[in-house]
Amino acid sequence: MTAVTSNVGSSHGAPGSSVVALATAEVKSWKAPIALGSFAVIAVILFALVTRAGTGISTFRLSTSQDFFPLPALQLPTRATGVVVSILLILIALAAAFLVRQSRRVPIWVIVIYAILFMFGFLAWAASGGTVPIPGLLIGTVGLATPLIFGALSGVISERVGVVNIAIEGQLLAGAFVAAIVSSITRQPVVGLLAAMVAGMLVSFVLAAFSIKYFVDQIIVGVVLNVLVQGLTSFLYSTLLSPNAQALNSPIQFPRVNIPVLSQIPIIGPVLFQQTVISYIMYVTVALVYFGLFHTKWGLRLRSSGEHPQAADTVGINVNRTRFWNVSLAGAIAGMGGAYYTLVVVGAFNKEMTNGAGFIALAAVIFGRWDPIRATMAALLFGFATNLQNVLGVIGSPVPSEFMLMLPYVVTIFAVAGLVGRVRAPAASGRPYIK
Repeated sequence: MTAVTSNVGSSHGAPGSSVVALATAEVKSWKAPIALGSFAVIAVILFALVTRAGTGISTFRLSTSQDFFPLPALQLPTRATGVVVSILLILIALAAAFLVRQSRRVPIWVIVIYAILFMFGFLAWAASGGTVPIPGLLIGTVGLATPLIFGALSGVISERVGVVNIAIEGQLLAGAFVAAIVSSITRQPVVGLLAAMVAGMLVSFVLAAFSIKYFVDQIIVGVVLNVLVQGLTSFLYSTLLSPNAQALNSPIQFPRVNIPVLSQIPIIGPVLFQQTVISYIMYVTVALVYFGLFHTKWGLRLRSSGEHPQAADTVGINVNRTRFWNVSLAGAIAGMGGAYYTLVVVGAFNKEMTNGAGFIALAAVIFGRWDPIRATMAALLFGFATNLQNVLGVIGSPVPSEFMLMLPYVVTIFAVAGLVGRVRAPAASGRPYIK
């Protein structure tokens, strides 16, 4: 819902001069306040008014046995916690409405705080008489978000350079498939990871060739590539991998690597520093992509090719070459995300094992406003929603299992449709450049 206000002023010069009319228009987007207000109402009904069966005490476990020092479990009264959280959510929703009324944007940190408070209240309500393992919840979040983050970084690079990357799903799936075969044959997970990068790059080669050289609609090419990779990997799995599972579908997986000292810090240690090599590569990749995009000549050339290719061409940048090689780089990054499935999570390739992760990664790109750090945060949110269904099942939550299966996709829709507000993609994204 938007409201448009305009202020028209005029300035009169000397006699005979023309009248200059100055008009400004401000568009107010009420989507964020409405969404926050709706969830505040849900919080009041659920957390403050609905009584859960149980002891009335919600317990949050904060430590693991490997920490330097144990943190005491946090025990809170369920009803009182729900009331306090509901009041805070209402106040934040009112503050968001005030900001929009003043024609100001709702800051992203306000939405982050709101989401954390809502989730804290929900966990306190769901865990009445039970215990929520916070380290386990967060460890699973990082694990499930890792391929999404690689996919989101791939999407950010592609769209920043001017090519809509709908084929993230196909790049993830190709990376997972090739990583399983190569790691099984060579018995080296590192070689499997490199092969996955090549596989993702080959898929992006096709996307780049058809969309940049032959000017085929980028959305159509991406959808076709997803279907092609899905069908091809399913066929090869049935005819090649299944009959020879021991030789071709038994990859050597990456072990978890605990970083000394850091891995024993309470809460953040197990979450961030007891991960596999691919997760540590992901940390570095996020930092490099952010720094490269906004603080290097490479990033300036990339962004200019996606914002104003004619101006970039004028100063000597080969726009189509820049687009081609950066889309290829994006495919290699997505391929690493695909390798995470077979070399870390599952330990074998299965049909359609990415399960729509490429599209969730694309939603993270939009939710993150084409920024690497924000897209990473969005991917972590979606990973958290996915892992939350597992935790809710363990603690005996009253939420129906069907809704818990829907939860990651509900969060995706809500985040993109309800919280994004007004966003602007790179100006030339999706448009072929004809010199």
